[in-house]
Amino acid sequence: MPKAKVNGVEVEFENGMTVLQVAELAGEEIPRFCYHERLSIAGNCRMCLVEVKPGPPKPQASCALPAADNQEIFTNTPMVEKARKGVMEFLLINHPLDCPICDQGGECDLQDQSMGYGRDETRYEENKRAVEEKYMGPLIKTVMTRCIQCTRCVRFVTEVAGVPDIGLISRGEDVEITTYLDKAVGSELSANVIDLCPVGALTSKPYAFNARPWELKKTETVDVMDALGSAIRVDVRGPAVLRVLPRTNDEINEEWISDKTRYACDGLSRQRLDRPFVRVGGRLQPATWAEALGAVADKIKASSPERVGVIAGDLQDAESMKAALDLFGGAGVKNLDCRQDGAALGGGPREGWLFNSTLAGIETADVVLLVGTNPRLEAPVLNARFRKQWLAGKTRFGVIGEAADLTFGYDHLGAGAAGLTGLAKSKSDFVKAFKEARNPAIIIGQGALARADGAAVLKAAADVAKTFKVVRDDWNGWNVLHTAAARVGGLDLGFVPGEGGKSAGEMVAKGALDVLFLLGADELDLSQSDAFIVYLGTHGDAGAHRADVILPGAAYTEKAGLYVNTEGRVQRGERAAFPKGEAREDWAILRALSERVGAKLPYDTLEQLRAKLFADHPSFGQIDHAPGSIPTAFDLGALGAAGDVADAPFASPVKAFHLTNPIARASVTMAECAALASGPAKIAAE
Repeated sequence: MPKAKVNGVEVEFENGMTVLQVAELAGEEIPRFCYHERLSIAGNCRMCLVEVKPGPPKPQASCALPAADNQEIFTNTPMVEKARKGVMEFLLINHPLDCPICDQGGECDLQDQSMGYGRDETRYEENKRAVEEKYMGPLIKTVMTRCIQCTRCVRFVTEVAGVPDIGLISRGEDVEITTYLDKAVGSELSANVIDLCPVGALTSKPYAFNARPWELKKTETVDVMDALGSAIRVDVRGPAVLRVLPRTNDEINEEWISDKTRYACDGLSRQRLDRPFVRVGGRLQPATWAEALGAVADKIKASSPERVGVIAGDLQDAESMKAALDLFGGAGVKNLDCRQDGAALGGGPREGWLFNSTLAGIETADVVLLVGTNPRLEAPVLNARFRKQWLAGKTRFGVIGEAADLTFGYDHLGAGAAGLTGLAKSKSDFVKAFKEARNPAIIIGQGALARADGAAVLKAAADVAKTFKVVRDDWNGWNVLHTAAARVGGLDLGFVPGEGGKSAGEMVAKGALDVLFLLGADELDLSQSDAFIVYLGTHGDAGAHRADVILPGAAYTEKAGLYVNTEGRVQRGERAAFPKGEAREDWAILRALSERVGAKLPYDTLEQLRAKLFADHPSFGQIDHAPGSIPTAFDLGALGAAGDVADAPFASPVKAFHLTNPIARASVTMAECAALASGPAKIAAE
């Protein structure tokens, strides 16, 4: 490996690294504004100047300078110090002195670096330039007079998000960052530019002037808005969740999160269920916990196990599903289901419902077939990985399903199952590439599985995987992309109908059951059900409107819980705030109900519940382990079931990206985004 000296210290580095990266390997701090390790190099802020020998006797931008063998790099010479102070002075020529009223205050790179590398006075006395504010949608607040034209936002939106709605116009003193035709940024990842902005030019519009960073309690946890389990930080003041920010996790979300993950948090304080209710005379009336639990217990005890059913929702933690499974399954109830959409998963080996290539490992696939999925809406952060691979020319994509704008190029191979069943006989260029691929992969979405013929579609996809050798001892390219955070955990627990049990769709039919227990399930049509419905959940959504008894539960930010993401990685969610009003953690409610029913559950604390969970289902004890990281072959023939496949087009289950769960539907911010996405775009007069 080549070697270089940084301030006299010799370090080894990989070919292709820049001087800035080599200096950081040596432990030196290099200030920067425009450089970001996940974006292309712009080299336009000049803050990262260093002195290099051999080379010209002048400071050079380290972010854009390739490192060379036997190079000497100096980061703290008088020349470098003088150059950095001069650059900072230029950057602050037009920057307004509004730090006390700026939302970026306390978290501002410009503020920090001006203290560390700037002069204590300025030589410029001319009037500062003022720039008009720009419209970037309901999420991004702009104060463009603060902008230093680092172009991070432009590069992110163009390169990562794949929606080039932000650009730089004019030249010299008149240069500005703006959106085209005053249009809202049309990406599901748009608000990441707020984190990228090193000054206060782009800040969070919903969070504006709500709090200062030192007022907030910060809790590291995981996201439940989709099935990726992105690493997030929840910031709370008092009882209120004020904002959600991304944490870096290269295995899952890198350092991005979707707009829904970031901004649905205002829904945590709206339309909340904060006390029990019992329906009396056709109207829901407030009740005590004793009255509500007693009413539920009386109904359960009066019904036979064959006439009782439980459906788990999409945001449930593993502990609550385990408690429900122990309570109702222990009583002989076979009508259990965690698949509100009726997806044909749950039988066969565990690998059959996992994203086996892993989210990071999918980058090693050279040809990928997407079946019945729109990752841009179902998993925007994963879609950004796909775009990255496509831009680098490392991966070719084929799609069977709707021909949507995925922000990357692909071969469209058909809209429905005919494209899947006839794939092996096709003579297209994509099929040829798929056959010759070193690491071929199939990603099957819920749009293909959540249909009446879902089991037959699953079998057809497994046959394609066999034909193209997608699963080998050293590579597992069979992947299921889930949309629900609770789905893999439920399938791992066996929260599916037992022998002779009814599925979720069958349970909500007229006359199917006497008692239907909804564990946070809100995505069902309950209009035909005449059962006694118990709803344990957080929001006044579909389940609560139809319920006869409401038991208020805790949202994902209000309880400690385990979640299993689409790749089978068990992740620990932490409590950031306390449940609202009289609401309680879901497992604790089920534990209290078990006493009323006369079948007391054998645990009194969350630790005891987890101990039983790990003993009964050892995979839940493997925290932060993705099983697909150690590839193993499995029997594809065990997946799905024989049957006729209808050639109806595959359609993504996500129709309105911003409104996919009760928390998001209660969010004012998400409602604004949904209205913007469905309505005519806001453009300037031409």
